[in-house]
Amino acid sequence: MSKPEMNWAAIDADPRFQALHKKKLTFLWSLMIFSVVYYFLLPIGAAYFQDLYKIKVWGPVNVGILFALSEFIVAWTIAAVYAKRANREFDAMAAEIIKDAHNIK
Repeated sequence: MSKPEMNWAAIDADPRFQALHKKKLTFLWSLMIFSVVYYFLLPIGAAYFQDLYKIKVWGPVNVGILFALSEFIVAWTIAAVYAKRANREFDAMAAEIIKDAHNIK
């Protein structure tokens, strides 16, 4: 018994898929813009706010080093935020589409 072929064009045209794609794209672009801005704050800050970045916090550790290390925390946080939203919202929307995928024409 073979599975019926999927009509990928119809799935792509389905309003539920379009809504999922739009929500996901909007969310991902907002995360991307935030991460790029945060990433470039380090070299911009190091170039234009040297006195701020040179402030010693503890021993040889200064604000610049802490800001650079914070980029890892921000990246992990962005990944966690995306995973939580994907598990809660995007996966549910996708499961509904998958459930009806053979009936979409």
